[in-house]
Amino acid sequence: MKKSRHQRIKELVEQFEIETQEELADRLRGDGYTVTQATVSRDIRELKLSKIPMGNGRQKYTILMQSEHYLSDKYIRVLKDGFVSMDMAQNILVVKTVSGMAMAVAAAIDAMKLKEIVGSIAGDDTIMMAVKTVEDTQCVMDKIYDVLDE
Repeated sequence: MKKSRHQRIKELVEQFEIETQEELADRLRGDGYTVTQATVSRDIRELKLSKIPMGNGRQKYTILMQSEHYLSDKYIRVLKDGFVSMDMAQNILVVKTVSGMAMAVAAAIDAMKLKEIVGSIAGDDTIMMAVKTVEDTQCVMDKIYDVLDE
């Protein structure tokens, strides 16, 4: 039952902008799960859900890609060694890298499997990423910085 509930929580936070534990519990109950606030709180902790800004002063739960589960040490090292800077232009994210490292850094970012990224193009020292929305672009930047700060 727990595995099924965890899977449903993942689906819900990807599908809806869930802001509170109560909202998540209500949606789970609507799907037939018997949950308490303590159960939902424990599930959030076990799934390592985090709150991210939605761009309108509100926050929602999301599943952040944690490096120990999603990125190999090789990709983390490539990202840290090759990354120089990044900036956004609306929903385009531009990542600057050490000369010759753009393709490797792009591969490391691709390995993060960020659903917000539509596609990437890598040159010698620059990566251009098309991101779904402006808000998603900031979210992608935050996720990359999270990996860099580890």
